[in-house]
Amino acid sequence: MTSGKGLIRALNRRGSRTTKKPTVAAKGRALPDPSCCESCGAIFSRQTWRKDRQVTQALMTNVHWTVCPACRQADSGEYYGRVALRGAFVAANEEAIRRRIENVADRAAATQPQRRLVAIDRDRDGLDVLTTSQKLAHRIVNELKKTFRGRASYAWSDTDGSLFATWQRDDVGRTSR
Repeated sequence: MTSGKGLIRALNRRGSRTTKKPTVAAKGRALPDPSCCESCGAIFSRQTWRKDRQVTQALMTNVHWTVCPACRQADSGEYYGRVALRGAFVAANEEAIRRRIENVADRAAATQPQRRLVAIDRDRDGLDVLTTSQKLAHRIVNELKKTFRGRASYAWSDTDGSLFATWQRDDVGRTSR
């Protein structure tokens, strides 16, 4: 077997977490397998929440009904990702930006139901978007930058692992490239 940089980098685990649980899941209690969310219908099986699981009669007889962490977060208003959208472009093209944000969130929720929007609020400077995960907030800003151009900045919190991202575009140009 030859050793290359890929193998060396793969063996270096310094700074990585030992558990792969998201922050909100690590705070909660362990759930029995299988569990089903009463609100959204996501199924917890093999340590992950999914919406595309096959629902069989055997699964439904053994299922434990609960509320998933994402529904709990959305109900309480708790968030781990915050996106601030600023600039004159946001006010001029708010509908197109909201549509893009909803599309990105829907696409993320299809494969990972724990990543969803908590709220989209308008303030005097632009829009504020709150998400249940920092990954979704990062993905939203990346997609806005890719679609509408503009500038993006990211700031991760050391205390709770949340992300504060800012997307800004000052000119009022057209929505298409």
